[in-house]
Amino acid sequence: MDIFLQQIINGLVLGSMYALVALGYTMVYGIINLINFAHGEVLMVGAMVSWWLLGPLSQNFPTAPGWLLMFLSFLAACVVTSVLNYSIEKLAYKPLRNAPRLAPLITAIGVSILLQTLVMILFKPNYKPYPALLPTEPIRLAGAVITPTQVAILALTASSLALLMWLVHATSLGRAMRATAENPKVASLMGVRPDRVISATFIIGAILATLAGIMWAANYGTVHHAMGFLPGLKAFTAAVLGGIGNLAGAVVGGLLLGLIESIGSGYIGDLTGGVLGSHYTDVFAFAVLIIMLTLRPSGLLGERVADRA
Repeated sequence: MDIFLQQIINGLVLGSMYALVALGYTMVYGIINLINFAHGEVLMVGAMVSWWLLGPLSQNFPTAPGWLLMFLSFLAACVVTSVLNYSIEKLAYKPLRNAPRLAPLITAIGVSILLQTLVMILFKPNYKPYPALLPTEPIRLAGAVITPTQVAILALTASSLALLMWLVHATSLGRAMRATAENPKVASLMGVRPDRVISATFIIGAILATLAGIMWAANYGTVHHAMGFLPGLKAFTAAVLGGIGNLAGAVVGGLLLGLIESIGSGYIGDLTGGVLGSHYTDVFAFAVLIIMLTLRPSGLLGERVADRA
C-alpha cells in the first residue's frame, strides 16, 4: 500500500508540472486556435535564466533564505520569458494568423529548434546542476515520502488554476479573452482589442511556463538546453487529454497523465519484468494521446464548438 501511495504522490507531482505547461498551451489555443510548440522552450529559457541568476544572487546575498532567492530569480525569468513570448507572437505568429493552419504549426516547430540551438550556444550543451534552495528533509506520509519542493509544486498548481479561473471569469481582461476566443471580429466591433488580448495571453502563458520550468529544475536538480522538449510534448498531450481550450481540462489532463506515467512505469514495469519500466514512461504518455485522439478528439472536458465565421 505504501508503494501505491508513493506512486500516486509521484504521479500528482509530475502531473502538476505538466498541468502548468498545459495551461499555457490551452490558453493560446483557446484564443487563436494555435498549437504553440515553442512553449516547452519557453519553459527551458525560464529555468536557464533562473539558474544563471542564482549564482550571483547567492554570492551577493549569502544569508538570504533559499525560497527568496528562487522567487527573485523567478521574477527576473518571468520578465525575460514574457518579452520572449511576446516577441515570438509578434514576429512569428501574427503575420500567419490568416495563413493555412500548417504554416503556423511549422513556424512553431522552427522557433522551438531555434531557441534550443541559441541556448545551447550561449550556455553550452552540458547538464548544469540546479541548486537545492528549498528544504530537503523529506516528509513521511503513511509510509510514502514527499519533499517540500514537491509540496510547493502541488500548491502552486492549485493556486495557478484558481487564479486563472478568477482572471478569466471575473475580470475585464477575462471577458475580453472569452470574447476574442468566441469571435475576434465581433469582439473588435464591441471595443475589444484582439491584438492586446492575444499578447496578454502569450505573456500569461510565459509566466506559467517559467514557473513550471523552475519547479521542474528544482525537483530534478538539473537544467539543460533540451529540457523543455519532452515536457512540452507531454503537456500538449495533457491538454488534448483534458480538452484543449479548457483550463480545468488542462489540469485534469496533466494530473491524469502524470498518474498514468507513474503507475504505468511502476506497476506495469514490474509485471513485464522491467521491459516497460521507468525508461519507457514516454510510451504510456503517447499511447494515451493516440487513444484519446481516436476515441474522443475533444478531450475529457472539451466541448464541440462552432467554426468561426
